[in-house]
Amino acid sequence: DAEWKESLSPEQYRVGVKEGTERPFSPGNLNDEHRDGKFHCVGCDTVLWSSEHKFESGTGWPSFWRPAS
Repeated sequence: DAEWKESLSPEQYRVGVKEGTERPFSPGNLNDEHRDGKFHCVGCDTVLWSSEHKFESGTGWPSFWRPAS
């Protein structure tokens, strides 16, 4: 746990490790990201999602209909 706290910002730690939630429509949550590419875990760099599976859900969070394979 201490290693995660050292390498992540307090917000990244809260959301990524402690399963917190970002506020909807908050700046930087990638909801408005529309470039082609992959979405990686901020902690371990694992590919989680692909832009080809992203859709507009209206929830304020990026939404995907399928995880990266």
